[in-house]
Order: sequence, then structure tokens, then C-alpha cells
Amino acid sequence: MLNMNFAERVVVDTRSMQWQPSPMAGVERKPLARESAESGHATSIVRYAAGSRFAAHRHPGGEEIFVLEGVFSDESGDYPAGSYIRNPPGSSHAPYSQSGCTLFVKLGQFAEGDTATVRIVTLNAAWLRGHGGLEVMPLHTFQGEHTALVRWPKGERFAPHSHFGGEEVLVLSGTFMDEYGEYPRYCWLRSPHLSRHHPFVKDETLLLVKTGHLPAP
Repeated sequence: MLNMNFAERVVVDTRSMQWQPSPMAGVERKPLARESAESGHATSIVRYAAGSRFAAHRHPGGEEIFVLEGVFSDESGDYPAGSYIRNPPGSSHAPYSQSGCTLFVKLGQFAEGDTATVRIVTLNAAWLRGHGGLEVMPLHTFQGEHTALVRWPKGERFAPHSHFGGEEVLVLSGTFMDEYGEYPRYCWLRSPHLSRHHPFVKDETLLLVKTGHLPAP
């Protein structure tokens, strides 16, 4: 197991990690959290070499994808960088990438009853005004779980606050900060239920944020 204690705060600078092979040639990954080798709860950065593909397979616990770089494809279409994808529990596909791509992937983490299929190309979606100067692009909501892109303007500070159900952040650009440290591009943070911090940025920063999904201790 890897980082499966949800009562602990986890920070990983994924850029410093080595790529590890997957069962399919041309597909590599950087595991961030993992219940077992090839099944169950898993969060990873995944890289497809140009022309690589995965055999058709099913996702018993669902799959959530954010395309970081390149173009990801399966039989439902082509998804450029910035695309958000949800394949619900029991769905199957045969993914590939003609030109190569890098993905943020979460497996086996759908709440019971969450059966939505989602396809959003965020480059074409609207931003909403959030707290202070923040802009928010909602991607998915189910019960108390919320996933969104959050854009912080230069110099923005947010009030100290707690996260009921925890918070998970992947920094997509810029540098995210709080009283505990600085988190540059492609840092992954997971903060437990009722954790508290005082976040801010110096320069414009873009985050992929999920809240309300982690269990209470």
C-alpha cells in the first residue's frame, strides 16, 4: 500500500519521481496513492508514449482523468490537454494516444450511487466568480464531493479555513502556498478531514481541486 492513511497529510512533488512501467508497453506511471498493485483505490500520474495503447478493460470502481499534456483518446473521442473525464463504475474502454499524453488518473474512488459519465474540455468551458478574486470552473458534484478548476489571481490570499471531508489539490501551473510550504507545478497535496490552512499565491496559479471525498478518521 502507498499513502492509504487518509488521516495523514501527504505532499508529493511528482516532478522529482521516477517513471515506473505499467503492464502495457509504452505506458508509464508515477504512483501517488495505491491500495494494491493493479486493483482498487489508486491515484497516479500516467504517461503514454506516442502510438501506445491499453487493451480494452473495465473499471469496476470507476475512473477519473484530467489530461495534463498531449491528446488522450479512446473509442468515445479525442481529449486534448485540459480535458476532464469520468468513466463510471462498470464502464470499459480501450484507451490510446497517437501523439503521446500525460494524465492525472484516479481509480476506484467513486462514491456509491455516482454513475455520471462526464466529458468536459475545460478550454471551452465558462469560469464562475468565486470567493475574493478567485475564479472557479465546476467539473463534477455528487452529494458532498466537489471537483473543480480554481484559478488564483496574482497576490490572492484566502481566509484560513477547514475542509470537511478533506481536500486534494494538483497544481497545474504557478505555485500554490500556505503556512506549511510552497507547492510548484505538478505537486499533489492531500489534506485530511477537518484539516485547516491559510493558502495564498504570489503569481497566477491554476489548481485542480477535489473536496468532501475523504473519510473521517
